[in-house]
Amino acid sequence: MVQGPQQRTLSIEPMIMGILNVTPDSFSDGGQFLQPKIAISHAVKMVAEGASIIDVGGESTRPGALPVPISEQVTRVVPVIEGLREVLDGGVRISIDAREPEVAARALDAGANMINDISGGANPEMLSLAAGHRIPIVLMHMQGSPESMQIKPDYVDVVKEIWEFLNERADLAISAGISPANIIIDPGIGFGKTRMQNLDILRHLEEFVTLGYVVALGTSRKRFMGSICQETTFKDLVGATCATTVIGVRAGVRIFRVHDVRENRQAMEVALAAMGMKSRFAG
Repeated sequence: MVQGPQQRTLSIEPMIMGILNVTPDSFSDGGQFLQPKIAISHAVKMVAEGASIIDVGGESTRPGALPVPISEQVTRVVPVIEGLREVLDGGVRISIDAREPEVAARALDAGANMINDISGGANPEMLSLAAGHRIPIVLMHMQGSPESMQIKPDYVDVVKEIWEFLNERADLAISAGISPANIIIDPGIGFGKTRMQNLDILRHLEEFVTLGYVVALGTSRKRFMGSICQETTFKDLVGATCATTVIGVRAGVRIFRVHDVRENRQAMEVALAAMGMKSRFAG
């Protein structure tokens, strides 16, 4: 069994969620991990580098992406999740990145024990599923859908509107029977937001923390940072991503969804040390 650096339970300590896209068309790593054996090997590497959660997705949600049939998503994710559960320590959470309850249910049957829903639980069956299994669920904000979300994002007050949305979704999750301790909220950087709106969210991450739930942040290699850094290659945005991880740590964010685990773990460790806090990875 492959074990990570230390304890592997969802907690209030900052942790890394490693991205595992088993898709042909994700914006940064599409096609790299379509083969289950390769995907599993990459996940093992991410855990060794410090990931506490592996987030498996079978549908690209990049801007302009079209929906993937449920059957195709299941075909992509189930063999990988089954393989991961065989080789990873039981404390490593396996998250299913899906909007459809049918996909999530099949993933949970295969061994996943966390849900990452970019629609924020738009389908009530997803909330019921998380409640029935007593597992954590990430409720993310997205304006529109992946096909159209970046055409013309529109807000009067982006932080206030997302805060209200996430508060409402969390209330609905609790009403569905989900423990507050299992609710994770994500402001959805890059999902129906302009560059300036993304930066506004980063400046006000503390406001989402005040809701009282675990907050997740997903900025990894995203396009808005490239426009700031004059970089057009997604893989050249590791340093930019690490900068947002430091911002998030200081704001009280607790889950960082990233492609580059080692680098972001290091950024997190240094930020925690500067704040006088001990990292879970410290010897």
